[in-house]
Amino acid sequence: MLIIRCSGCKKKLWKYYKIGKGEVLRCHKDRIKKIYYINQIKNKIYCECGQVIAIDKGKYYKMISKGFIYTGTKD
Repeated sequence: MLIIRCSGCKKKLWKYYKIGKGEVLRCHKDRIKKIYYINQIKNKIYCECGQVIAIDKGKYYKMISKGFIYTGTKD
C-alpha cells in the first residue's frame, strides 16, 4: 500500500494499492483505497497548494512524476 503525497506541500492525497515493482506511472481508480484530498478541474488533479498531480484518463490517473511523492511498500 502506498501513500501518494504532493511534492510541494507534502499533503496526503490518497492510499493506493500498487502491484509490481515498477514506477508509479498510472494510478488505477479501482485500486485507490482511501481518498484524503482530490481537487479536479476539468481533467487535471490538483493539490490544495495548486500543484498538478495527475491527468484523469477515465479508468486511471496518468501521474505527473514531479507532482507527487510516495511512501510505503509495493506488492
